[in-house]
Amino acid sequence: MNQDYIKPDNWSIIEEGFDHERVKSSESLFSIGNGAMGQRANFEETYSGETFQGSYIAGIYYPDKTKVGWWKNGYPKYFAKVLNAPNWIGIDVEINEENLDLNTCKEVRNFRRELNMKEGWYNRSFEAVLKNGTEIAVNVRRFLSLDLDEAGVIKYDITPLNKDAKIVYKPYVDAGVTNEDANWEEKFWEPLEVKKGTNEAFVTAQTFKTHFKVTTFMHNTIFANGENVNISPSTIDSIADRVQYTYGTIIAKGQTSSIQKIGGYTVSLNHENTLNAAEKTIKAALHLGYDTLLQNQIEAWGKIWEMSDITIEGDVKAQQGIRFNIFQLNQTYLGKDSRLNIGPKGFTGEKYGGSTYWDTEAYCIPFYMATKDQQVARNLLTYRFNQLDKAIENAKDNLGFKNGAALYPMVTMNGEECHNEWEITHEEIHRNGAIAFAIFNYYRYTGDYSYIPEKGLEVLIGIARFWHQRASFSKDKNQYVILGVTGPNEYENNINNNFYTNYIAKWCIDYAAEQIKKVASEYPSDHKRIIEKVNLSAAEIQEWKKVADDMYFPTSEELGIYLQQDGFLDKDLVPVKDLDKEQRPINQKWSWDRVLRSPYIKQADVLQCFYFFESHFSREELKRNFEFYESFTVHESSLSPCVHSIQAAALDKMDMAYTFYLRTSRLDLDDYNKEVEEGCHITSMAGTWMSIVEGFGGMRVANDQLHFSPKIPKEWKGYSFKINFRNQILKVAVNHNETTFTVDGDQDLTIVVNGKSIVAHKQLVQIN
Repeated sequence: MNQDYIKPDNWSIIEEGFDHERVKSSESLFSIGNGAMGQRANFEETYSGETFQGSYIAGIYYPDKTKVGWWKNGYPKYFAKVLNAPNWIGIDVEINEENLDLNTCKEVRNFRRELNMKEGWYNRSFEAVLKNGTEIAVNVRRFLSLDLDEAGVIKYDITPLNKDAKIVYKPYVDAGVTNEDANWEEKFWEPLEVKKGTNEAFVTAQTFKTHFKVTTFMHNTIFANGENVNISPSTIDSIADRVQYTYGTIIAKGQTSSIQKIGGYTVSLNHENTLNAAEKTIKAALHLGYDTLLQNQIEAWGKIWEMSDITIEGDVKAQQGIRFNIFQLNQTYLGKDSRLNIGPKGFTGEKYGGSTYWDTEAYCIPFYMATKDQQVARNLLTYRFNQLDKAIENAKDNLGFKNGAALYPMVTMNGEECHNEWEITHEEIHRNGAIAFAIFNYYRYTGDYSYIPEKGLEVLIGIARFWHQRASFSKDKNQYVILGVTGPNEYENNINNNFYTNYIAKWCIDYAAEQIKKVASEYPSDHKRIIEKVNLSAAEIQEWKKVADDMYFPTSEELGIYLQQDGFLDKDLVPVKDLDKEQRPINQKWSWDRVLRSPYIKQADVLQCFYFFESHFSREELKRNFEFYESFTVHESSLSPCVHSIQAAALDKMDMAYTFYLRTSRLDLDDYNKEVEEGCHITSMAGTWMSIVEGFGGMRVANDQLHFSPKIPKEWKGYSFKINFRNQILKVAVNHNETTFTVDGDQDLTIVVNGKSIVAHKQLVQIN
């Protein structure tokens, strides 16, 4: 059974009532971030119960030495971890000489959390009865500033309810943190310096090995009934990696005592002197003050929502789900820095290392292209271009490839492969295809071809060279085959001729060859520069083309489908509907051997191919393949339901499309995969956006034009979204009677709706 304690609400994530068993899950769901840093929704005060402490800084990582039982040649030497960063949110609290700890209080009443997605803040409130009999009401608000993105703010209010109270606040910063997922249980931070001021403190530490320097800071102000009481700490305790201040106050029953804490990080990625930068950040935050910082936060999120919001009428859970997904994507990545990328857990947990996966190119780029300026997507492409040399090294050192063949890593922080599992690291090579497809998709959507002659063509050539060398000629089949791979469906390892992998390999070669011709014709100076740099000849391109033109694709003539790989039909083909629900999820109930021999699919490879290359196949082919593979898919990949939702909508299977939409949009809120306490599934959240815009909205790009085939689930009264297409903003609104298109601005936009060309303009254009 899925969890159901999150209250339905259009704009907020709300939990009511305190339950020890839910703490870790809620720490994930109520996480906050601002693109530069983020943190799980840990309590500020002491909590002695089960908790997963986590704060994270974008781009700061540690190469944790790989831990395996049997070392094989080619294993990555390390697994890159986005580190649990020094903790600045901590505020120990004593009430009448008793430590406040919700795990040990006599009673906790009216506990409520709210993550306000519209305005970008997190609030927690409760009443507690301590063992000493003191009753208190607490309200805590926290946010990470979008404008001043190295700073966060906490406002912690305490009101004694039944007696006067001596309240002691003990705010601290602590660099003595560890990762839950550390392979060798070692610390990753080396303390360098502690500096103490009147009400502010700084701990500077650097990561071992990678030597990222971070100054973690705090500034504290104590208030009584909203008035600054101007007190300094009575004691200061410090060690090499921790500073804690103590402030004692006495407050009358019914009055409110508060501490406002400014904290955050300045990092050597951005500053030569991180301590000076931290002092300036505190000064800037104090100059603005809490109220202005909060108002600026509300306005900054308002601007984000103005472009990226999707409205749904008549279905609060669906509305809440899509906004949660859009909110988390924007908390994780705002596109300001091409050195950064989008980790599968964002700032909500440590699983997957917080590193870059193929999810970015396959799922996230469409969201960022349509909801932000195209420069954001271009930065994501530039990230891969900047790591091309490392991808070439990876293919050379691990596969023995030559001549500039590039294998991009499955998981990376800096271009080096850092994924622990051999079956994934060396076999899930389809990620190369997703990176090439993103270049195609960027040009198709934005019309900005300049990226390809400037940077993209070198990436395409390296990838084409990889596929040429990775394929082998089968005399038996008289065609080229690709052996020993893992497709997106990671429930089948080391298989031969995965349809999706073979198909995208052929496409990559063909596309690279086309772009070489186009650049030669239209950008001759870039063509000359690139060809000389990579030493490419016409004869080599012809060798590539032999592989592409004679690529083998496994098929079943009897069923009229493409096979996931050779031998798929040899499995015991028992559909998922006949699988005992007690056996789900199979990745938590079965041995890996049993999973690999089963027909059950984590996410369908063939359907991923149909998603990317929809125009290459007929609707009838899609229908046959969808109906066959959906029956064996357990959707235990977060990336699976969104593609199924899009394709179900295309096939007019609207009940199924809606069910898959709810699953992808509420994957974490309802904890479908029983793992949300580890963190949220950030990259798949972009797939939720696609399931509405591309699924129900039917948006496609073809021949430099937007195409729509709008549909609406029966459960909804209407929905709307905006997209930025080639610097023109189009609003689409759909209900059961009509679809309207409105252009923001005076320039008209020609679009195609249900196969008919229409002109959208500033006034409503209505389609019945």
